[in-house]
Amino acid sequence: MHHGGIYEEEIAGKAYDARILARFARYVSPYRASITIVLVILPLVAACRLAQPWIIKLAIDGHITTGRMEGLGTIALAFSGILLIESLLSFIEVFLLQSVGQRVMADMRKELFQHVLNLPVSWFDHVPTGSAVTRLTSDVEVLGEMFASGIITIVGDILLLAGIVSVMLWMNPKLSLVTFSVLPLLGYVAYTFRRRMRQSFREVRARLARLNSFLAESIGGMSIIQVFNRQKDEERRFSELNASYRDANMPVIFWDASLYAIVEALSSVAVALIIWYGGGEIVKGALTFGVLVAFIQYIEKFFTPIRDLSAKYSVMQGAMAALERIFALLDTPADRARTLVPGHEDQGDSIQSAGMRGGATAPLIEFRNVSFAYRDNENALENLDLTIRRGERIALVGESGGGKTTITRLLTRMYEVDDGSILVDGSDIRSLPLPILRRRIGIVLQDPCLFAGSVEFNICLGDEAARARVRVAAASVGADTFIDRLPHGYDEEVLERGNNFSTGEKQLISFARAVAFDPEILVLDEATASVDSAAEQMIQQGIRALMQGRTSLVVAHRLSTIQDADRIVVIHRARKEEEGTHEELMELQGSYYRLHQLQFT
Repeated sequence: MHHGGIYEEEIAGKAYDARILARFARYVSPYRASITIVLVILPLVAACRLAQPWIIKLAIDGHITTGRMEGLGTIALAFSGILLIESLLSFIEVFLLQSVGQRVMADMRKELFQHVLNLPVSWFDHVPTGSAVTRLTSDVEVLGEMFASGIITIVGDILLLAGIVSVMLWMNPKLSLVTFSVLPLLGYVAYTFRRRMRQSFREVRARLARLNSFLAESIGGMSIIQVFNRQKDEERRFSELNASYRDANMPVIFWDASLYAIVEALSSVAVALIIWYGGGEIVKGALTFGVLVAFIQYIEKFFTPIRDLSAKYSVMQGAMAALERIFALLDTPADRARTLVPGHEDQGDSIQSAGMRGGATAPLIEFRNVSFAYRDNENALENLDLTIRRGERIALVGESGGGKTTITRLLTRMYEVDDGSILVDGSDIRSLPLPILRRRIGIVLQDPCLFAGSVEFNICLGDEAARARVRVAAASVGADTFIDRLPHGYDEEVLERGNNFSTGEKQLISFARAVAFDPEILVLDEATASVDSAAEQMIQQGIRALMQGRTSLVVAHRLSTIQDADRIVVIHRARKEEEGTHEELMELQGSYYRLHQLQFT
């Protein structure tokens, strides 16, 4: 019910791909000035850290072991100054990196959301809401962690490690070689860790998407769950998904802890080797005590970034998995005809003024041999031919699932026809940019969709031209009757999904929305099915006013609402079966007659 097949594809692919980072660099490039400053700071921070053990060596060998106090205060001040400089530079580094990370995340979220807005409706049919939300939120959030503790600071770690190796070899090559004898084992551990971790991170991201999808679906359908007493069943399903997500994190935790423990152990072994070999050299007089102390401090600084490698590698692998999913979403083809031609943003109005005001006898909409299937070998429409003239009111009736709603979806290009063509004003709708086509069509659905915001916003949807017509539109469909009774009128806040309004009130707002946008073509898809009889009688006059002068396509189950239509088209099993006025079809005594008899006898 809530989870399954589609998530498996989210786990496939490479764990690390240089092309992913190269593509990601496009989002970072606008902030290259900040990145450049950080890259300049990193070697300075590394130099400060390298200088500290060296200064301690000078203090021990030049002053403490010899008993010379002169100049020791100066060395202490120099040591304190270097610590202060390192702290200041580290602050600037962290601040700039996290600032860039937040800006990059904001840019990526914006681009992702813009892309999602332009995806075809068919994409949302097979991708759960939670999965899409995960990509726009937590997947992007991982990239901020990458900036805070991963990708850039690795450069500083490499500089520090290289500097420590160089200084130690310069100070005492033999002691350095003894100390670094643990490095081959350390390299093997790091390689094994990387190989073991990569699949685990993909599993974590995929299972998190499952959990988010379940939560979005369950919370959205909470009333159904409670009415049908399915709380226990939902709790069981959540427990399964929650446990699955927990279990996916266990390998990550295991390898993370293992790497930290092994690195800590190797660090202790290295210190022990320094004490063993260096102590012997001091006894022989071949090594000073200051060098031994400096070596111990250097080796501790050497293993500190390696100990942090587990956390940084976790962040990097999580970021790679997140980037794979983000770019997979961005690579999903959008509606190709959606974008307006530059410089022709008002093209839709010119098309309307040139075409819609033509003669009433000219066909405005033509379906020519249209076939369409949501799934292979299951036609929702088959060889449909239908001509609609300007100003006509066409009603579509028939059994549920027969193809009525599919006709409206194809007209608005929510889906593309498989065969045949649909023409508006003689132009194939596939040749029109979507904003131009949809600007001419107003639609009211059976399930009204309201957004968080004011009543006024839900009528005009932020369109300034529609905003000027809000009150007139509401009055024309009778919505002003209840809006004026609201405490704040048109400024009344609408809760999520319009939960503070009745179904009838939400539908009236949807009708007002259609009027406010003043469409040339009006589509009513079971628009009064959710409205009670009293409310339906109240808005019928508004509907007739709305249809006046417009081409209307009405999908209806209540035959009483469409008897005055200019033509009634009966759709049965994906085909047009009958067509005519109410009187003509009643005389024919075919499918429409039988539907009428069922409803009125």
